[in-house]
Amino acid sequence: MKKNLFFYVFAVLCTMPFFTSCSDDDEDTPVVIPVSEEIAGNYKGTLDVTVDGQKLASVAQRISVAESGDNAINLSIADFSFLGIEVGDIDLNNCALTPNGERYDFTGVTTVESTILTADVNATGYFNNGGLHIDLDIDATLGGQKQAVTVTYDGTRLTGNESSAAQITSFTFDTSVAANAAVLSQPVIDEANATITFKAEEDGDVSALVPTIEVSAGATVTPASGLAVSFASGSATFTVVAEDGTSKTYTVSCSMGSLIQYDFETWATPEGAMYPEVVNPEGWATCNDAVALIKNLGSLGGITYTGEYPVRQTTDAHSGSTAAMLESVDTQGGNIFGQTIPKVTAGSMFLGTFNAFAAMTDPMATTEFGILYDKKPVKVSGYYKYTPGAEFYNAAGELQADQKDACAISAVLYEVESEDETLDGSTIYTSDKIVAMASFSSGETVAEYTPFELNLEYVKDYDASKTYKFAVIFSASADGAAYNAAVGSTLYIDDVTIENEAVTE
Repeated sequence: MKKNLFFYVFAVLCTMPFFTSCSDDDEDTPVVIPVSEEIAGNYKGTLDVTVDGQKLASVAQRISVAESGDNAINLSIADFSFLGIEVGDIDLNNCALTPNGERYDFTGVTTVESTILTADVNATGYFNNGGLHIDLDIDATLGGQKQAVTVTYDGTRLTGNESSAAQITSFTFDTSVAANAAVLSQPVIDEANATITFKAEEDGDVSALVPTIEVSAGATVTPASGLAVSFASGSATFTVVAEDGTSKTYTVSCSMGSLIQYDFETWATPEGAMYPEVVNPEGWATCNDAVALIKNLGSLGGITYTGEYPVRQTTDAHSGSTAAMLESVDTQGGNIFGQTIPKVTAGSMFLGTFNAFAAMTDPMATTEFGILYDKKPVKVSGYYKYTPGAEFYNAAGELQADQKDACAISAVLYEVESEDETLDGSTIYTSDKIVAMASFSSGETVAEYTPFELNLEYVKDYDASKTYKFAVIFSASADGAAYNAAVGSTLYIDDVTIENEAVTE
């Protein structure tokens, strides 16, 4: 009976499954870490850097991880820098991965050398559920001086579908915000050079300006939109980080200066005008004074002109209530007291003075171009519309069927020895006293208000200790000073701004 029981138990045991704990053979079985599936790729995160105990601002960083044989990786930190010192790429190669619970640990060492710096890098870190953490101890030698640098990085593995766009698409200042009161001109973005420029009022407070910033979809910008930024040093940097960790840094520069603006809302008879019916935009001289002479003295030479004055106030404005309208008019031609009266008097307006008495001896001397100017002008801008007249006449009063008229806008800064010195119609574009100049001319019809911009080109250095005069000149007929113009050429001007750059004596 006992014998039968023994064989029964033995038979049952032989038919049961065989279970055991890890054997020596199991310990020799290699662990395979899914590097390519779960670890290799690009990571987007932030570097926190401390130099000799001083914590620096956090920096966005993309790190690349590649498989390097079985259970090992190559890790690369591109373009690492601190305190403005370019260290270069930190490459940790063939770092073995070690399982540690749910994460994989690694260590690595490398040496980075550049022309001015040597750095020994010791790294420890781990991967965990799509995240990467790294601690770097860097012993740097710069110019014989030792610096202890520690770096902590935390990043997230990218899917590969993230956008790489890292652009500032809009950078503006809301001037209704009190902190932005000093801003004179909205910033201009130069994408190719990653620069943004704007102008602020001379002596204005730019220590806490608040920009409104828009960036590429999915990207972030630091400092963020709506935060106060100081431009007291003249510039500040903004870094855009794309969804995939690609970054681009913009330098935003502030130049100090001033703006002088003309809106052509106020018109009046010029002080000392010979004829009170002459009305000009405040601060400007016009050819109306010349036409007033023709209206009042033309009969002495058999000329009867009863038409409109060439420069008139119009409600067809770019903004506000009124603008300036300049029209070249048919003043018939002839002479008064031996001085030629043109067939067409070009509609013109300028900063300066009209000298009516000079008309009796030298018509070119009537236009005393320029006002005393103690600033350095760099740009004149505004809005214009233009329609060239159909009938073009030369100085002899002959119809030129094939000739087409054009408008002209110009700006001239010139040096004078005294306040009484001036350039006139015969010298304003040719004098050796010219310091800077810009001009624009077009014969195209422009039906809607369109911006124009004159950027002055300096042919001589600006010297704040010298005396200057500045002229801005508008003409409905570009060659009107030489009595070549078309009847009915009409130029509309509004919202003119003179931009000046701050200078020191």
